[in-house]
Amino acid sequence: MFHAPERPELLFSGEERPQLDSWLEFCRATLLYKCDGLELEQLEVRPVAGSALSLLGIIRHMTYVEQAWFERIFTGRDVTEYYKRVDDRDADFHDLDETPLDQVLANYEAAVATSRRCALGHDLAEASAKVSRGRFTDLRWIYVHMIEEYSRHNGHADLIRELIDGATGY
Repeated sequence: MFHAPERPELLFSGEERPQLDSWLEFCRATLLYKCDGLELEQLEVRPVAGSALSLLGIIRHMTYVEQAWFERIFTGRDVTEYYKRVDDRDADFHDLDETPLDQVLANYEAAVATSRRCALGHDLAEASAKVSRGRFTDLRWIYVHMIEEYSRHNGHADLIRELIDGATGY
């Protein structure tokens, strides 16, 4: 059974960077919170007909998103993606049995820790080292995009969790 860590408190006032950090950490923790108390089989279930989305797939996908935006795009590092394949760019959602749950969670935690280190000490206006979508972005844009990406997938996780066992709440 999976047990999520406690979610951090949100900042409701103050400087921009601590607020962005607060929201991103809250969104990260919310994804794990949506999985709390579930068994592996429940994390793998795809309860929406015609959709490949599962809670485990979303964790795997957000691991990739962390790697892509902070490590590859912002810092310019080469990244060994955990779940993507040349023949299936959505393998993070598809191949749920290929990596044990404890390794999926370790990969996620490692990607998040690396993202934090990549952003540490950098100004929000600092430009990314690599181009994405035809342009450079600044660290502020990456923060806002990550909060948006987590929020969208946390909405999916809300619905999936409710379909699994009826649990609701933010």
